[in-house]
Amino acid sequence: MSPKILGVATVTCAALCFTSIGRAQEGQQLEQIVVTASPITQDRNAMATLVGSVDRRQILQSGGASLADALANEPGVTGTSFAAGASRPIIRGFDANRVRVLENGIGSFDVSDVGPDHGVPIDPLSTEKIELVRGAATLRYGSQAIGGVVNAINSRIPDVLPDQPIHAEVTATYGSGADTSQGAARIEARAGEFALHADAFNRRADDYSIPGGTQSNSYVNGDGYALGGSYFFGTDFLGLGAVHYAAKYGIPGEDTYIDMKQTKHTLRSAFGGGDTLKRVTVDAGSADYEHSEIDPATAEILSTFKDHEWDARVESTFNATGPFSGIAVGAQFQNRDFSALGEGENYLQPTSTRAQAVFAFAEVPLGDSVRLQTGARVENVDVTGTPASDVVTNRRFTPVSGSLGALFTVNEHAKVGLTFTSAARAPAQTELFARGPHDGPATFETGDPTLDLERANSFEATLRLKHDYVSFEGALWQAHFDHYIYGALSGRTCDDKGVCVDGDSQGLKELNYTQAGATFTGAEGKASFPLGSRSDGGLSLDLLADYVRASLDHGAGNVPRIPPYHVGVGIHWERAALDAGFVVRYSAEQDKLATAETLTDAFTSVDAHFGWRPMLVRSGFELALVARNLTNTLQRNAVALNKDEVILPGRDIRVVARFTF
Repeated sequence: MSPKILGVATVTCAALCFTSIGRAQEGQQLEQIVVTASPITQDRNAMATLVGSVDRRQILQSGGASLADALANEPGVTGTSFAAGASRPIIRGFDANRVRVLENGIGSFDVSDVGPDHGVPIDPLSTEKIELVRGAATLRYGSQAIGGVVNAINSRIPDVLPDQPIHAEVTATYGSGADTSQGAARIEARAGEFALHADAFNRRADDYSIPGGTQSNSYVNGDGYALGGSYFFGTDFLGLGAVHYAAKYGIPGEDTYIDMKQTKHTLRSAFGGGDTLKRVTVDAGSADYEHSEIDPATAEILSTFKDHEWDARVESTFNATGPFSGIAVGAQFQNRDFSALGEGENYLQPTSTRAQAVFAFAEVPLGDSVRLQTGARVENVDVTGTPASDVVTNRRFTPVSGSLGALFTVNEHAKVGLTFTSAARAPAQTELFARGPHDGPATFETGDPTLDLERANSFEATLRLKHDYVSFEGALWQAHFDHYIYGALSGRTCDDKGVCVDGDSQGLKELNYTQAGATFTGAEGKASFPLGSRSDGGLSLDLLADYVRASLDHGAGNVPRIPPYHVGVGIHWERAALDAGFVVRYSAEQDKLATAETLTDAFTSVDAHFGWRPMLVRSGFELALVARNLTNTLQRNAVALNKDEVILPGRDIRVVARFTF
């Protein structure tokens, strides 16, 4: 990108944005409760960093099978889009081992960080809200969240006693692009001091259409159900939940498909304290995950990946004490046992990861207009595995991270945030111990068991404006990494035995994990400009922009698989019973290439939406018509390892019906 274009993008980020099609009213968006980003405050506008969020309506209208699909219109967010059933969120160019995907604050317990063809066992149909956290607030969730956190929130374990005996929701969707049919139902009930929850969903989608045809082996089928309940002692509660998830999906560009299943058990509780101690919360979960990669021609299981994990966090918050308006301290414990069978055993031998951490957050008001916000985390990480040397190796790391931020309230319309963070990350199992062919992404990967801790020193400035004529929030940020860990393509290709040659005569791309200094610079923003108003609704112009540039130090080239910049413009009209709108989004050409990468062409996508809500009471009906890629343009994802073989979905017209009672 030229300096001129960079300047335009930065200014655009400082002044523009786009809010998702079919969003709730802007005022409602800005006041949503935040449970992910801070243990001290639930007001997203009281934080120096920005927190993104999409609600239930937006999730249903996105229509995708992954959390990345639901977050597609959030600035700074893309997805790996390796398969319709496997698209992990990428935040500011960070993915896999730098972005933690959570469900109600507890890990997703899967192997999506091991390969881009592996899905996340959290379906948007079971989710009520998704929160997106960037910057210093990620310290709450560990070194593997150094790039960001995506938290899927639902009420599978109720944390509030319902005010009515029963509440239910039923949704149904049909999409033309992949002959998609999907439905979901959930019910919440109260019996005395018990709150109960049950939900289920089912999704069926054929190979999706692309300009001029169909993307082969791109189907996805999935289903799941959950049951949970809590007992309340006043405002305190203790709850348990159980979740089952299953999916089958094809791998575009390959002949195989993945058969995935997971069973998960969770616990949530919260208890009040006294004059000093405000609240103690305990969140825990464990899961058994398994998926098999299958040849449909012979029904032969080629590889099986298994993962058993548990994660527990206890957190105490305190009332105002001395100069502090709030204090939170906590501890987290994680355990992960991974194994692969069949061909997968050649890629990664069994590994074991143990982690313990303590963390603390505090807030200090300086007068009425300035708040200081600090956080710190110390971890102990122990990883055991077998690298290519066939010698069992144990590595221990102690990541220490901290942040200092300040939120300045300029006036009733404007707030400015400044945050400095120094965060460390321990190398993950694949980065240390990968040792062979990985058929999904068609790579021959070699880890490095001598890798050091990765550290990012970052600075972020945020701006929020709320006025009659504009609502805006945006960020400018930069992160410098010492010992940045990445998978570097060499330009050579290999066979299954690891014999590599120059050129593309073999079937697997050689990928070696290494580390070097790297600098990331970025900007993102979104804004809404009212074009007119009525007592029951109004018209607005919505805009967005995001940009990230990432390069290795000392002129060593570009960081691999970085998304291009995006800009978008939309018109949205909303009344109590009706809303409609469209957005035009431009994804730029990505020509800042790393070794062995190919250029990704720019494209423009046009989306539209119409919604009708004839019953404006708690029990009601809503019908929406949603169109994606209306112009049926050919699109490829710059960050996908299979982008040269796989095209993103073409035109899709979707009908969504939702009934609540």
